[in-house]
Amino acid sequence: MSNDDGQDRGAMLSPDATQDRPGKLLRLADYEPVQMDRILGELRGYWEGLRQGRAIPNRADVAPRGIRRALDYAFILERIAPGAARFRLAGRHLIDLMGMEVRGMPLCAFLNTSSRGRLSDVLESVFFAPQIAEIVLGSPASYGRPALDGRMLLLPLRSDLGDVTRALGCLVVQGQVGESPRRFDLLSDIEFPVIPGAKVVEPSPSPPGFAETPMRWKSAPPPKPIAPLPQDASPAERRARFRVVSNDPPSKPPGELQ
Repeated sequence: MSNDDGQDRGAMLSPDATQDRPGKLLRLADYEPVQMDRILGELRGYWEGLRQGRAIPNRADVAPRGIRRALDYAFILERIAPGAARFRLAGRHLIDLMGMEVRGMPLCAFLNTSSRGRLSDVLESVFFAPQIAEIVLGSPASYGRPALDGRMLLLPLRSDLGDVTRALGCLVVQGQVGESPRRFDLLSDIEFPVIPGAKVVEPSPSPPGFAETPMRWKSAPPPKPIAPLPQDASPAERRARFRVVSNDPPSKPPGELQ
């Protein structure tokens, strides 16, 4: 590398950054604040462009080069059960929030347990209606974890089989991540129809499931007491009350190999 190249590289960093000790990790987010509206708007605009007259675009139409500026915040979900989906792909921002690779993890891993039921309802409405959902998230401050504000966008996609079991989305968070993993409370959500003017399907509450009161366990009725034998019982009657139990292995039929 020439000397001019070195001067240009140094000019890209702030004066404070050039004085940092060697090996310190620099994040672009430290110098350029995250713009939630821009990222969510670009991803939704990209999804709208993929439709080409269709209600729902196909998963195969999504290309990373089309969402370069939102790629770190984007993800693709696969529906695995009613109200449940896992990450097929996820950007670097989500990995930073969780502190680990998130591919294969369920989407609910990013939410606190008290908010997962509502997330499940919203997620199922995205796949079932189908429709678009935008979620407002918040994570209160705690030791080593500054407060965070975030937003999530969910956009339905068709799989290769033609069913709506995929979703393109993004998760954008403002603030210092601090200690990972970071989990959020679902503060509010709003749904939009995929076709302007269509009716919005409100997310229906999930069934109580394990929260239901368990049924009382009923034991089997006690066996009826056996009447005592009379004094003048015959030997046959007495033998009927006994059963021979043997620990010897059963005999094998003649001709069978031992």
